[in-house]
Amino acid sequence: MNYEMVIGLEVHAQLKTQSKIFCSCSTEFGKPPNENTCPVCLGMPGVLPVFNKKALQLAMRACLSTNCRISPMNRFARKNYFYPDLPKGYQISQFELPLGLDGYVSIRINGTKKKIGLTRIHMEEDAGKLIHGENLGSPGKSYVDFNRTGVPLVEIVSEPDLRSGEEAREYLTQLKSILDYAEVSDCNMEEGSLRCDANVSVRKTGQKEFGIRTETKNLNSFRFVQRAIEYEFDRQIKILEQGDSVVQETRLYDSNKGVTFTMRSKEEAHDYRYFPEPDLVPIEISDEWVKETMDGLPELPEQKRERFVQHYKIPEYDAGVLTTSREIADYYEKSVSLYPEPKLISNWIMGELLRELKNDGQKISASPVKPEGLVALLKLINEGTLSAKMAKTVFEEMYQSSKSAIEIVNQKGLAQITDPTAIENIVDEILKLNTVQVEQYKNGKEKVFGFLVGQIMKQSKGQADPALVNKLLKDRIN
Repeated sequence: MNYEMVIGLEVHAQLKTQSKIFCSCSTEFGKPPNENTCPVCLGMPGVLPVFNKKALQLAMRACLSTNCRISPMNRFARKNYFYPDLPKGYQISQFELPLGLDGYVSIRINGTKKKIGLTRIHMEEDAGKLIHGENLGSPGKSYVDFNRTGVPLVEIVSEPDLRSGEEAREYLTQLKSILDYAEVSDCNMEEGSLRCDANVSVRKTGQKEFGIRTETKNLNSFRFVQRAIEYEFDRQIKILEQGDSVVQETRLYDSNKGVTFTMRSKEEAHDYRYFPEPDLVPIEISDEWVKETMDGLPELPEQKRERFVQHYKIPEYDAGVLTTSREIADYYEKSVSLYPEPKLISNWIMGELLRELKNDGQKISASPVKPEGLVALLKLINEGTLSAKMAKTVFEEMYQSSKSAIEIVNQKGLAQITDPTAIENIVDEILKLNTVQVEQYKNGKEKVFGFLVGQIMKQSKGQADPALVNKLLKDRIN
């Protein structure tokens, strides 16, 4: 290709506090419109913000978890712009003195490790939410819900180090995992706790200077981020190939059509007329406080992945999947503690369990099959009570009914047949019914053997011990 993609991402993550950043209103999601409000977050005259210390503690965890250095002195600023969901006419954010600087997030692409730099992490308050009347049966009208106004956020700004939609998606996956492990945010994209703006530009391969960028706002799924980036890359190349110039602007992504479209011309910092917030004093952060926060961090995803590989001797791919979230990692470690078969348990979690959860759109915490239940099923395979194939059928039933493996086996008579005499009777019956195939096998057509095994397994309703079937069939034919 003659062009290179250059991507920088701005991620807004809602901090996991019970109250808003400058008032005591609840941050609970799903309350009736405008219920979680007060004069402070509604921007009434004469009110003053009071800073939420918990928000700062969580923001510091976000910085340290992503290898940022904490600024010993930082302060809030007023970011001035008018929009109906911004009741004060400005947003309290951070500008020239942000909380965190110069961090990075490590990603892996095709087995190669790459560091994505972070320019800054700063705190700010969220705006409200516009609800357009077309969605409420009132065309031509718009409504404002201020419940989200004043909810504490961190904005995580990456360097323009990403070079593909795939890299952007992997970066977001790793960043979400870090914030989850550090208990900074619940990262619920459906509820708006994690949102992404993608800055995309293109340049000729080998060119050092960046091209003119566009910003695609409010992308709320990793899949949409990747698709919007790839569409924008193609769109900008077409513009340049036609001899025109890319316009610096803010765009939105239509997920139904798979296209981006113009929202407004892109603002620069001076357009917002930033100035220090006069109602909040600067924040001083001591080295002792930084150390205390660092010491309080849990094991983070990259550390846990490395430990899983070394301690459990599982492949890096398995460790990557199993550490995607704290809940999956905890489920795995609990299972292994009950039944020390790390690779077997990894296979079942990544295969059967995560597939069922994905189909249901559920997290692993909602799984009806707990570690104790999975381990009990695997022990039945080890004891010879169930074949691996039958165990998968039993697992599906366990997931759907919440019954134990042994209950299902007993109720449905699914126990594996291991009695040689019983299997010999089935083998003899199949051999009598398939004399032509037996002769073909004897004459060197070895594939026919698999057909005969299949007929025996079918006759036994899949319950015959496959290893015993193979042995007895060969003995009988010979």
